[in-house]
Amino acid sequence: MADISGTAGPEQTIRVQRQRLRLRAWVRSRLWAQVVAGMLAGLAAGVVLSPDMGILSPVVSEDLGRWLALPAQIFLGLIAMVLVPLIFASIVGGLTGARSGAELKSIGARFAVFVVLTTVAAATTGVMLANWLKPGEQIVLSVGSASEESRADVDGGGTAVATVGVNDTAGSPFSEMKGPDIIAGLLPTNPMASIAQGDMLAVVVLALLLGLAAAQVDRAKVEPFLQLLDALLSVSMTIVKWAMFLAPFAVFGLMAQLVMRIGLETLVGLSAYVGTVLLGLVILMTLYLFIVTVAGRLSPVRFLTTAGGTLLLAFSTSSSSAIMPMSMATAQRLGVPSAVRNLVVPLGATMNMAGTALYQSVAILFLAQMAGVDLSMSQTILLVATLVAASIGAPGTPGVSIAILISVAGNYGIPLEGMVIVLGVDRLLDMSRTTVNVAGDLAACVVLRNAAGEEPDVAAAV
Repeated sequence: MADISGTAGPEQTIRVQRQRLRLRAWVRSRLWAQVVAGMLAGLAAGVVLSPDMGILSPVVSEDLGRWLALPAQIFLGLIAMVLVPLIFASIVGGLTGARSGAELKSIGARFAVFVVLTTVAAATTGVMLANWLKPGEQIVLSVGSASEESRADVDGGGTAVATVGVNDTAGSPFSEMKGPDIIAGLLPTNPMASIAQGDMLAVVVLALLLGLAAAQVDRAKVEPFLQLLDALLSVSMTIVKWAMFLAPFAVFGLMAQLVMRIGLETLVGLSAYVGTVLLGLVILMTLYLFIVTVAGRLSPVRFLTTAGGTLLLAFSTSSSSAIMPMSMATAQRLGVPSAVRNLVVPLGATMNMAGTALYQSVAILFLAQMAGVDLSMSQTILLVATLVAASIGAPGTPGVSIAILISVAGNYGIPLEGMVIVLGVDRLLDMSRTTVNVAGDLAACVVLRNAAGEEPDVAAAV
């Protein structure tokens, strides 16, 4: 008996070591597994290092959270560095890669219909849920007494979005006469200034115009220009691959900083508001899966399995633009031709923001309910239309939804004193709505993958 146990011990040890090596190799070969591990580790670290635990003071916890988020800042910085050439080259390549003008019109028209319909459905769903569940009525907010304190909290929040002053837009009433100026302002009259300022909407418009013009010119004349853009795209993708090595560490830091800042008690206290937004996003995700199944003729299980890693990265980074290269690779694995994915994914990262529209509709009605402001049916309809227009033009970067929310709420006369509450849990909801936005981009790719008249890519079988 002793001999048997003596020989079984080393064999069992070797077996365990082999399993560990296989597990490490499996994790290293799958980015989504590394992201999940970083997310769980960041959650645990955030709970332990949160001021609620009493181990660290709020000041020390805040400073430590910034250091933990440093890899995320480097990760997003690398992506932002190549984002403009990446979007520009992808859109121009997608437009010039279409084999005919009719094919190009088909892709663009169908994508526009997809974006408008899903964004309207999302904003309407948010309004219906907010009016049904009424999350704002569970929090009593005294506008007069809380005004100065809330403004101080928002102004001193230390976040980028806090620089958008509470009173910046509250005194400027909404006017339909501004429409022509807004539409004319979409044209990038100074492209270099738009690029320097990071105005992604202007970059998209410029790329669309140049791509359409290049598609009408003799191919031999524009071939050097297109080859330059193709080389620029390849270089940009290489830098993106370098940045992906930081993704697990970025996820860890962002999750830890989130929990350290808001705390678990704050999240529980706003469960009605957070739950309403998350319920709406689940409904919107279900709608996307239904569209993929019916219009795209793709199993929802296959869609989620293929896109799972990209969606997890979108959740952790809160930026649909930052993970655009991952979205394009996922679209390729889903069998989407290059002419479709090179056009739809960059446009979707800038214009397909149904999740953002849903969040904003719930958040604005949440603020109105807290302040006791009743909106009529006509005001609600105009609110949905405004949110659809604002969401379609919103850049896919973290925190931009708050700036849009402040602007739209101020235009409708809704007091903004409750913004400090919305800001407290915005990071978590930003992560969630970004995930749904990216899922919408991929769903659009699947639905439109036959619009180019090409055979699915070989990578679709992977």
